[in-house]
Amino acid sequence: MSQSLKKHGERALVLILCELLVLLPALGASPRAKTGARHATSAVVEPLPLQAYLLKSYLDLFKLSPELHFDQAQFQAEETRLKGNRQSCVNRFKAKIKTIDGEIDASQKKLKDKLVTSDERHNLHCTIQNLRFEKSQEQILADHGIPIAYQNMKAKLELIQDWPADYKEIQQELGDGAYRNRRWGDVKDIGFRTIAKGQSDDIKTGLNAIKQMKQEGILPPEVKNQAIVDYVNTVAQRVAAHSDLQVPLHVYVLNSKEINAFALPGGYLFVERGLLQAADDESELAGVMGHEIAHVVARHGHKLMERQTIAAIFYQAAEIAGIMLTGGIASIGTYYALQYGFQGLGMLLSLKLLGVSREYELQADQLGIQYVWNAGYDPTGFIRFFDKMATKEGYVNGISWFYDHPPFYQRMVDAEREIDFLPKRPEYVVQTSGFLKMKEELAPVVAKAKETAANRPSLIAHEKGCLAPPKMKYATGENIDDLCGTAGQAVTTKASAKTK
Repeated sequence: MSQSLKKHGERALVLILCELLVLLPALGASPRAKTGARHATSAVVEPLPLQAYLLKSYLDLFKLSPELHFDQAQFQAEETRLKGNRQSCVNRFKAKIKTIDGEIDASQKKLKDKLVTSDERHNLHCTIQNLRFEKSQEQILADHGIPIAYQNMKAKLELIQDWPADYKEIQQELGDGAYRNRRWGDVKDIGFRTIAKGQSDDIKTGLNAIKQMKQEGILPPEVKNQAIVDYVNTVAQRVAAHSDLQVPLHVYVLNSKEINAFALPGGYLFVERGLLQAADDESELAGVMGHEIAHVVARHGHKLMERQTIAAIFYQAAEIAGIMLTGGIASIGTYYALQYGFQGLGMLLSLKLLGVSREYELQADQLGIQYVWNAGYDPTGFIRFFDKMATKEGYVNGISWFYDHPPFYQRMVDAEREIDFLPKRPEYVVQTSGFLKMKEELAPVVAKAKETAANRPSLIAHEKGCLAPPKMKYATGENIDDLCGTAGQAVTTKASAKTK
């Protein structure tokens, strides 16, 4: 989080204390962020190697990059380093998976020994069980975590290289008024314009989808805490009231640890518990909701359902549910995926229905940013939340943010461009007392969910009395080069950045 936002947070605490002394508005105390000069830089930019800037946030880089100067050779060298390290790291983890497979095979062969004792058999069962768990972690890193982490750093490299020129173009469009001619540039008419005709026609489709999900048993249970549900509904309705939504919005809070939200055609918004845990302030939460409401407004779900995508979704969901219930051999990989948070339809629907079209994702980004801005929220909350998703916690429990989505750089720059084109407000809502209260209510819900998950019968952990397998040590925000052991393999020049 940038220093500016930290100051906003400090100011927020003061405002909350002050507002508690008077009658609170319906949404609770609403600390607000001043807009200020969004791309102003500090007087002195600390010179760092190019590689070091890739660990900074997108919002920091939007501010810093116009004041940095690296030559083309440095950019090319860093891009080569990232590409080489990514492949080296993936190969390393794939080699570890192959080694684990060999160890599993060896342990299984020992089980066939007629002289094996009961204690030895128990130990072999524990060994196989834990090796399978270790393999699942390595597989997630090789298939998702490593590629996403390096894709994220490549996007930041592109930002440092290309944003200064893009920013000049934005300023020119602002100066000559060309920005008003962009798609959906009529933001002063939000609520009175039509993005896609026939929203009400989708209501029955959404209801049928929910009914089918419940029949198939692929919808996670709802959170029972009414205070949490009421808070989430209040924020969602506030965004919806300042959007182009022309149907009632129905909000469901699901007790699933996946960091996600998804919307069905006709105005049915599902917010998963993991999203509430991951968001640091109300503007981040509103940003995600705005994105999902935009999918409904633009009728993206309806357009994809016309291609019979929904049939494949339900078939896959039912198939996985059946495998899990029968404990079949195919459930091994699925089980570990579910253990990591790919639970219920949140994963299936997000990846297949709303993650299938890059064009639709960019449209939802633009409209969602407009809606939260119109509702008075800090629109950079969407960018800040996206930044967090490119971490270990994000790619494991919120993989739908990245599956088949537009390139990171394009998505971030388009979001920043839209924010720059929006009329500036004197202040924005970043944090509220209602959000902080929701977090307090959420803590026991999370604790109970973890306890329930720990006591739930496992389809894979057949052997009892085994030592718990070690989990991958990869903290949120950790440099992927450190995990991959490639931190010392930089091929970039050692020249530091020169400020203009």
